Amino acid sequence: MPAITDPRSFLETLFTSAVAAADPALVIAANLPERPKGRTVVVGAGKGAAQMAQAFERHWGGPLSGVVVTRYGYAAQCQRIEVLEASHPLPDESGLQASRRLLAEVSGLTKDDLVVALVCGGGSALLPSPPSGLSLDDEVAVNRALLASGAPISAMNAVRKHVSMIKGGRLAAAAYPAKVVSLVVSDIPGDDPALVASGPTLPDASTRADALKIVERYGLQLPEKVLAWLADPAAEAPSPSDPRFAANEVRLIASASVSLEAAAAKAREAGIEAIILSDAIEGEARDVGSVHAAIAREVAGRGRPFPKPVVVLSGGETTVTMRGAGKGGRNSEFLLSLALGIDGAKGVSALAADTDGIDGSEDNAGAFADGTTIARLAEQRLDAAALLQRNDSWSAFDALGDIFKPGPTGTNVNDFRAILVQ
Repeated sequence: MPAITDPRSFLETLFTSAVAAADPALVIAANLPERPKGRTVVVGAGKGAAQMAQAFERHWGGPLSGVVVTRYGYAAQCQRIEVLEASHPLPDESGLQASRRLLAEVSGLTKDDLVVALVCGGGSALLPSPPSGLSLDDEVAVNRALLASGAPISAMNAVRKHVSMIKGGRLAAAAYPAKVVSLVVSDIPGDDPALVASGPTLPDASTRADALKIVERYGLQLPEKVLAWLADPAAEAPSPSDPRFAANEVRLIASASVSLEAAAAKAREAGIEAIILSDAIEGEARDVGSVHAAIAREVAGRGRPFPKPVVVLSGGETTVTMRGAGKGGRNSEFLLSLALGIDGAKGVSALAADTDGIDGSEDNAGAFADGTTIARLAEQRLDAAALLQRNDSWSAFDALGDIFKPGPTGTNVNDFRAILVQ
């Protein structure tokens, strides 16, 4: 098999292929619902919601109106659908106003009308809608506690949807009796569409009792008002068996699985075998990084469990439990841990990045690493283990010039990890 002489370019090509497989312009066209007798109203939320709205406008031949909300800097030009911007990962006042706009947009509809919901990752933070008696600050406190907890995304969203008047199917309930068709780009391990963006149009089976157990399990420090609300039966989100959802439809139009398959196909075109470990890996980013490093070293040194050359792919959504005040996100934390594990290994190169183009708090999607990363940090008198301990992975890769910054991609199918061993 041919050797890859420029591993970074090769890995970046795989990332590009994965993102292209989730391009709204392609997947929306194949998933248009039937035209209604009445109005068509589009609502949506997420980091790729504006691009989804743009694609829907392009392919929908009839009249429509609507509003979607996306992260600041992620807007796309639409003619008939209004695009609002708000804060992510912590909610802000703009998100609060956007939630009110979406609820107003679906009010007063009839059974002849159609609501098309464009839902993708990031919508939870972009749609704050605290219940009566709670404030935006209370919802921000919930999100802040969840983000620092290390809880998996499914647990986070079980809490979020019970501290909201728009999540957990409530937006679809507000649209009743209009039919709601949800077009979902999944960033959730396992691809349960009801968990994407905490399911504004799709209820799931989790209860407020589940939410309270999660609060206890992860030791979440929440405002007393929030805890009191979760203890109130009024906090219970609608059940999937609620008759208001009976006529609705959901279509999963893009996912990590499809994107990883596209990346694998691209690798094979270059003559490199590709192995997909899983599209649903969860857990602490640094722990997942260590396991991936062990696999890479086994392949590099012993040719098992896969012969080299090979690219090992995986997806999912890891978590980061905050121990320090450094910069970074789950992908760069994964990668710094992996770099420690492959220190000195020859022929091993890796890219870890978020498919939406942003990893954590900075403007990069992720970073690159190889067997020389730790030594190069040491040359700059930087202690990789200490940087990892204080969650400062971004600073490590920025110091080396190894940051990966493709910019907003317009979609979001979660983490993308590729390790080339040759």
